[in-house]
Amino acid sequence: MLPDAAWRGRAGLRRIVAALGADAVKIVGGAVRDTLLGLPVTDIDLATPLLPQEVTRRLEAADIKVIPTGIAHGTVTAIASGDHHEITTLRRDVETDGRRATIAFADDWREDAARRDFTINALYADPLTGAVDDWFGGLADLQAGCVRFIGDAATRIAEDHLRILRFYRFAARFGDGDLEPVSHAAVTAARQSLKSLSRERIADELTKILSLPDPRAIVGQMAADGIFTVILPELDPTFAAALDRLLANESATAAAPAALRRLAALLPADAGIADQVASRLRLSTRQRKHLSAISAYRHDARPVRQLAHAIGIEAARDARLLGGNESDAAAAAAALDGWTVPQLPVRGGDIVARGIAAGPEVARILQGVEAQWVAEDYPDAARVAELVDQMIGRSSD
Repeated sequence: MLPDAAWRGRAGLRRIVAALGADAVKIVGGAVRDTLLGLPVTDIDLATPLLPQEVTRRLEAADIKVIPTGIAHGTVTAIASGDHHEITTLRRDVETDGRRATIAFADDWREDAARRDFTINALYADPLTGAVDDWFGGLADLQAGCVRFIGDAATRIAEDHLRILRFYRFAARFGDGDLEPVSHAAVTAARQSLKSLSRERIADELTKILSLPDPRAIVGQMAADGIFTVILPELDPTFAAALDRLLANESATAAAPAALRRLAALLPADAGIADQVASRLRLSTRQRKHLSAISAYRHDARPVRQLAHAIGIEAARDARLLGGNESDAAAAAAALDGWTVPQLPVRGGDIVARGIAAGPEVARILQGVEAQWVAEDYPDAARVAELVDQMIGRSSD
């Protein structure tokens, strides 16, 4: 039985259930699993045997907005009383190739549950009574902290190769103790099939794994199982020590988990390799630059505010978290907290006004002033004027 939870009484959900009919809709997946575990629930997904057109008709008749977000796969999003809920028609797989599935709509709840990945994700709950339908032992596995595939593990993986990485992520989140041996053997045996996945899907799942509160144990297991040989061959042999240091520094500075920072800990301190990995994983330009910067400067010993002037505050902070000890990381966090990189309080026109002809000499003087200004930790305009005088004097000499 689903315990009481605040989300169960929300007005938007009740309106949707009333519009579709309580006998034609169930809560499914993560909301059921997490509520049973006493965890916060963010997304509340619904399943129904009604076809998408009928779902839309009933909702709109109840003055509920409907967006056809995934209509080809039977999914619409209902917006009621400010709440968004995805509603998906029951499905069965017609054909799969490990990357995508051809589906057909169905009207059998168990058949829909059977196409899901893990037993703990195949739990359905009555929205009114909270009664839970469990066809594959998900409740027992949830209680035991066991993440296992539904039915034949190899078949589930063949339907979608991304389930290999999902297994490790869910085992890290919900597992208690050793990995379920049959499922574990199946993902290890099928690891080469990860090569068939799009780089974006691999990057997305890897990011979720690295964003876990403490991913060290599962990352170590993935390395031992040869997963990174397939998806991240650049893995540095000393990654475990780097990840240990990073997690200790994050804890010491109360830094929130950051997947890119942790990805850098898995790689050699080499900007070229970081850029290669970022490009292969199709990371954004901003993400690629950040990963390359913190990889290149993680062992840079200059004062952190000087480093921030060169690569930005966020990158400088991450570089210290990666390469420093707890004391270094804490000092860097304190030095950068609430601070912004200032602008040099002198421009080329100011140099020209002092009698230097516009041209390369002005740029050389400005560069020299800026370098000394940064080295002195950004003194005020009066000191900068002195530096300008000194540089002009040297130029005259």
